[in-house]
Amino acid sequence: MQPVESDYAPPREVALRRVLGVLAQGGTDPTVQRDGEIWWLTLRFPHGTASLALRPAGAAIRATAWGTAAEAAMDLVPGLLGADDDDEGFDHARHPLVAELHRRAPGLRLARTTQVLAALIPAILFQKVTAKEAKASWRRLLQWHGEPAPGPAPIGMRVAPDPATWRRIPSWDWHRAGVGPQRSDTIMRAVHAAGGLERTAGVAGPEARRRMRTIPGIGEWTAAETAQRSHGDPDAVSFGDFHTCKRVGWALTGARVDDDGMRELLEPWAGHRQRVIRLIEASGAGDYERHGPRMTIADYRAF
Repeated sequence: MQPVESDYAPPREVALRRVLGVLAQGGTDPTVQRDGEIWWLTLRFPHGTASLALRPAGAAIRATAWGTAAEAAMDLVPGLLGADDDDEGFDHARHPLVAELHRRAPGLRLARTTQVLAALIPAILFQKVTAKEAKASWRRLLQWHGEPAPGPAPIGMRVAPDPATWRRIPSWDWHRAGVGPQRSDTIMRAVHAAGGLERTAGVAGPEARRRMRTIPGIGEWTAAETAQRSHGDPDAVSFGDFHTCKRVGWALTGARVDDDGMRELLEPWAGHRQRVIRLIEASGAGDYERHGPRMTIADYRAF
């Protein structure tokens, strides 16, 4: 299998970890892996699959792709590395901490994958469960039903299933993966609407989020988590997330807030609210003191 290779010279500094790290569903995600300075991604297109390796090469980023859709993967590289991320109008000087974080993270860009279903399904898996549970479910489903990554990708990497394969997953495999019927039913509704969902890659983030939410079971949080990755949406805020509002409140005021409080705090940066959150999360500035009982992990496989 002959790879396709090219060097991409981004117009602005790009820090691969800050740009691509958010695409991974934890360190064991079969579709996104870091191997030293190389970032590996697996991608699916209507006409095939690809593995994509990205690594620094001086002032450029060297991209190498394998698979039947290697050329399509190479076409995604600029967007993946933030070429479509327009921060015009972002007033980072409005708050001293945001100004400092912006200064310290010149290579932070918002990646745009255009892979809507691939971002939406793991977001659905994360609904109302712990991150540990959701990551394990995603990993199991891809191990059982994904395709091996083309080329010399790290061992265990997989390409997410196509819509037809998602539809054929039997109920007992959802059960074995720890996915309850509410989430698996939502995924099935999304898969049946896959064509329309993928077309939203060509519209602006707010409109894409609105269309996603027309599918029962997909709410504000899930649509935002998806658009942050598929569209690089700079204003998609994960309202309803247990930790995000507390991180933002702690970073900007020194106190935890709820969603309403976060909405008010982020209003001055309307249009770039996700950008502020990314800066806070990338720096660790929003790490707050956590007290109280941990969320119970329900093992649906025992039901």
